[in-house]
Amino acid sequence: MNLKKYLVRALHRLQKGPGYTYKELLVWYCDNTNTHGPKRIIKEGPKKKLIWFFLTLLFASLVFWQWGILINTYLSYNVTSSLSIGFKTMKFPAVTVCNANPFKYSEVKHLLKELDRLIEAALERILQPTPGNGRENVSAPLDLELWNQIPLVLIDEHDKDNPIILDIFETNQTAGGNETATGNKTKKKYKLAVKLCSHQGSDNCTYRNFTSAAQAVTEWYILQSTSILSKVPLHERIRMGYQAEDMILACLYGAEPCNYKNFTQIYHPDHGNCYIFNWGMDEEALNSSNPGAEFGLKLILDISQQDYIPYLSSAAGARLMLHQQKSFPFLKDQGIYAMAGTETSIGVLVDELERMGYPYSDCTMNGSDVPVKNLYSQYNTSYSIQACLRSCFQNHMVEICGCGHYMFPLPEGVNYCNNEDNPGWAYCYSSLRSSIKQRQICIDSCKETCNDTQYKMTISMADWPSEASEDWIFHILSYERDMSTNVTLDRNGIIKLNIYFQEYNYRTISESAATTIVWLLSSLGGQFGFWMGGSVLCLIEFGEIIIDSLWITIINVIGWCKGLKQRRARARYPDVPPTVSELVEAHTNLGFQHEGVGALPRDEVLPPEPGTPPPNYDSLRVQPLDVLGPDSDVE
Repeated sequence: MNLKKYLVRALHRLQKGPGYTYKELLVWYCDNTNTHGPKRIIKEGPKKKLIWFFLTLLFASLVFWQWGILINTYLSYNVTSSLSIGFKTMKFPAVTVCNANPFKYSEVKHLLKELDRLIEAALERILQPTPGNGRENVSAPLDLELWNQIPLVLIDEHDKDNPIILDIFETNQTAGGNETATGNKTKKKYKLAVKLCSHQGSDNCTYRNFTSAAQAVTEWYILQSTSILSKVPLHERIRMGYQAEDMILACLYGAEPCNYKNFTQIYHPDHGNCYIFNWGMDEEALNSSNPGAEFGLKLILDISQQDYIPYLSSAAGARLMLHQQKSFPFLKDQGIYAMAGTETSIGVLVDELERMGYPYSDCTMNGSDVPVKNLYSQYNTSYSIQACLRSCFQNHMVEICGCGHYMFPLPEGVNYCNNEDNPGWAYCYSSLRSSIKQRQICIDSCKETCNDTQYKMTISMADWPSEASEDWIFHILSYERDMSTNVTLDRNGIIKLNIYFQEYNYRTISESAATTIVWLLSSLGGQFGFWMGGSVLCLIEFGEIIIDSLWITIINVIGWCKGLKQRRARARYPDVPPTVSELVEAHTNLGFQHEGVGALPRDEVLPPEPGTPPPNYDSLRVQPLDVLGPDSDVE
């Protein structure tokens, strides 16, 4: 009870100045605040008071509107990009070189024999040679089991509402219907397409149309060879590819000689054996001492174009890519070709990107906060968004199709897709690859890296070797490779590369916050001062009136609760308590009144009976209400 009274007195002491009603508090605030406007409301006449009230309300609304815009701008976490140029000794980039052809045809010919016979026969029917010019079944009969799994078909779109679909090997009507024979003036044009079905013999099929038969044949051959090569063990695929000692004929870094032993071998599904210089996995990354071609990397490569797979690799040359140390090279996306019979010079400029993290952007430092499992971590490489997107696609492929695609690393316990074990894998893969929803899921799941280094290349080419020097150069290179005096190299298989820094200036593109907390506070204060003439102290005053209003509310609630308690007490005891005069009269009647008419003498007053306690007059006093109002004098 004492604590309760103490708290009530404390509330009264806090509230003693401004007043005990909301009206008194509001008048006190308007009279004492430093904000322009409220003072004029209480000091002016009725007309001006109304005008100032309207102006104050209008400008206060403008302030809150501007504050909302400023706070929303700050919470959008926009960034600004700045460009700075620096000068320092830089690490030479990792250089990955591959052959455009993944395997030596002489090594894989036995695996692709039936596939090659099928495509050769199909091309004969597509091209429709005149009688006597084609090969008339001089070889063994074709095994159409491989063909029927993923067939090529001809589509006659003369009637687009009812196109005619013809299997190349199904009947001979294709040759007769496609009137391309010599001497026939009419010509009916067919489109070649790849037929993909959920399983063999199913009606649930889709057709991948191509504008050119060359595109269709290449795509069909890739799908079929993927199914065949996926069943070959990894060590066999590595053996069937181009070896470093055969591909890398000469190497020079700056003034220091190097050879194929300075390269790290990895297996790339698109390009077979690839070799990385200065990857930084086992040794410290090399620095470039000076800019210029004489301080860069010089390579002479032999791509052995005569041993290319005819239907798989239509481009000849070397595929190369510059990238950061300990990062996986995605040559299909970021690589460039170097043409055979040329000297290709590549000048490099460095751009360093520095992005701000959360909440300004959704980038990641090392991929640990990305929900997609990185399948390329088996190479001990750093995170990249390309690795994440491919891992995401492969995980969806495994989940939906029940097997993994040959071009991506496999999750643990999963096998690559092939026609025998997974007859509908090509249909599933094609549907998944063309699915916009699947792509969007992977894009939303993967994140850009916060820090990245990009290499901008300036490429120039010239014929190499020249006609005057090709004899002695080919003799020397052939002797060094084969220890033979016979010339085993020619212009169609030789590539020379020069890779170097153009200059030591590097550009740093960094992000910074467009809006900071300092900007926000200054903008909020500027708007408040412009429209209302206020400051931080005015905000403190406004906070003070809110606290005072809270005290008044608490005091009123306490008074209301006590009044409710008294009303309940009166309802429980309906008799009106005696007044003071009635108590005095009762006190007199008990024997303390003067003698008079009708009064008993003092000696005749009846004494109380033995054992009866004297009356308690204090219990008859009126207790004051324990409610402190605004007029209470509590100090």
